[in-house]
Amino acid sequence: MTAYAIGLLHPQPPLHDDVFVYMERIQATMDPFGGRFITHGKVPEVHEGAFDGAVVILEFPDMDRARAWYDSPAYQEIIPMRADHIPSVIMLVDGVGAGHDSAALGAALRAAQAG
Repeated sequence: MTAYAIGLLHPQPPLHDDVFVYMERIQATMDPFGGRFITHGKVPEVHEGAFDGAVVILEFPDMDRARAWYDSPAYQEIIPMRADHIPSVIMLVDGVGAGHDSAALGAALRAAQAG
């Protein structure tokens, strides 16, 4: 099942040169794991809550490859280039399959909560 790496970033100009090096190198760290950008540094149109940063979403074929990318020596080497200069929240999350049914999930969660 498809998995995603999601970054919620709060860059403050001017960007440090390390951030540009990180951006120039990240794709090469993703390629061996089938990763690709879905969105990169876009400012979202916020409809609920508050968020004043940028969003990055990467797609991987599955969670194992997303984890392997994040844990890879190549990616670990460049993380400080971003993390030392841009406050961020980075997370990995599984996608849902084509047959996902939110109504069925809601019913199952309601039943589980009822005990």
